[in-house]
Amino acid sequence: MNEISRYVPITKAKNDLLELIRQVERVDESVAVTKNGVPAAVILSMEKYAGLLEMLEILSDEDTAKSLRTSIRQARKGKWLRTDQVFRR
Repeated sequence: MNEISRYVPITKAKNDLLELIRQVERVDESVAVTKNGVPAAVILSMEKYAGLLEMLEILSDEDTAKSLRTSIRQARKGKWLRTDQVFRR
């Protein structure tokens, strides 16, 4: 997931909420809203939110998470399979 794109003080977010929402949708960015200079909330597009929920669901499955960790370790070691080895017809 991408990092926070920018930080906006809560007063500015309140005053410019409609435009802020439009920008988040258009650019697909994540914006942190700060309160007294400290991040208090995040505004993100519905697409990003849905993706986040999907990822949490996938990672909450122990077998799937274990398989992903194994795949990541293998990839870091340069152990790759060709597409035809994975998807045999």
